[in-house]
Amino acid sequence: MEKSLQSQLEEIKGADILIGIPSYNNISTIGHVVRAVTAGLAKYFPGAKAVIFNSDGGSTDGTQEEVKRVQIEDFSTILTSYPLHPVHKIVTPYHGVPGKGSAFRAIFEAAGALNVKACAVVDSDLRSITPEWMDLLLTPVIEEGFDYVAPLYARHKFDGTITNSIVYPLTRALYGKRVRQPIGGDFGFSGDLAKFYLTKDVWETDVARFGIDIWMTTLAVAEGYKVCQSYLGAKIHDAKDPGRDLGPMFAQVVSSVFWLMAEYQHLWKVSKESQEVPTLGFRYEVGLEPVSVNTDGMIENFRLGVRDLMEIWRKILLRETVLWLESIGRLSNEAFSFPQDLWVRVVYNFAIAYYKGSVHREHLLKSMIPLYLGRVASFVKENQESSAREVEEKVEDLCEVFEEMKPFLIERWTTG
Repeated sequence: MEKSLQSQLEEIKGADILIGIPSYNNISTIGHVVRAVTAGLAKYFPGAKAVIFNSDGGSTDGTQEEVKRVQIEDFSTILTSYPLHPVHKIVTPYHGVPGKGSAFRAIFEAAGALNVKACAVVDSDLRSITPEWMDLLLTPVIEEGFDYVAPLYARHKFDGTITNSIVYPLTRALYGKRVRQPIGGDFGFSGDLAKFYLTKDVWETDVARFGIDIWMTTLAVAEGYKVCQSYLGAKIHDAKDPGRDLGPMFAQVVSSVFWLMAEYQHLWKVSKESQEVPTLGFRYEVGLEPVSVNTDGMIENFRLGVRDLMEIWRKILLRETVLWLESIGRLSNEAFSFPQDLWVRVVYNFAIAYYKGSVHREHLLKSMIPLYLGRVASFVKENQESSAREVEEKVEDLCEVFEEMKPFLIERWTTG
């Protein structure tokens, strides 16, 4: 008979480290993730009492059984001269609103019950995780007093378009910290911060379903916790064509960012220019899988928006912005260009409309997707021949425009 979660936690009593792995039908990758985590704990924290906590969303493909089955075949390659504590594994279904946030809530509760010093959460679909990730996500908490360790990945120049075009520039402009991957999915954090997250009443909301990563990052920054980022190398998972797959994810993530703007408006209205956060880990070049992008399809999606959504856009955007968008819609695919400052105006005005509720929020977010696809298509066209370093400089340029135009946001947020 399966032991209850409570009895498993009571049996372990307390622990130093907790690694959370939320999952849902990840049988093809989760074995590798668990082996890498276990090897990393044995290599870097042999004297620590560690728990691997798999919080599963009702997998039907054998994911949970795979976690229970996985063993490290050869400990001799990772043993050190220190005493090696066994790594405990807890596999449990999570309860509550379907979504990643409910899985995280169970992980935070386990961290509190075990009174751990440091936690990490890693995605269950990773193909690029190595044992070193445990060192990079946990050591800053255990040895250097950081409360939150965001991931820093090497990514293909056209991967992560939601992060690059809106989430990173906007959160940086709002809260004044340059956390490059605020929705990365793999984080380290202190036991104290895990307990703080549990005090927030978001677990029955869409944030818990769709926006838990950006919520965690924003709270850590906005509430004054000590934040850094660690370079993890490549993040290889199932990369998606932004024109075909990322529309729903865009609406989910952006709604969380806009919701948080209302929660923390007292902070971002007074926050000034952004600051670097400490970056740990050795930076190195890695080979990356190519990302296929269909710019013609995205431009066509944008044109359909100009044709069909203008009635909604006119309720959200200034008249000159609407005229600018109409003129872009008449451009050929070869000449198509969606300038940075126009995009920043669009994002800020949509954030204001979301806050004021002047347009039904679901309709508002869906109507923003063609604009986002137009901006991404323009960015890809501009940077087809650019190196990854040059593309990163362009992202930084966009961030600076978001910061420079922040007074526009503040003024209109209050006056409408």
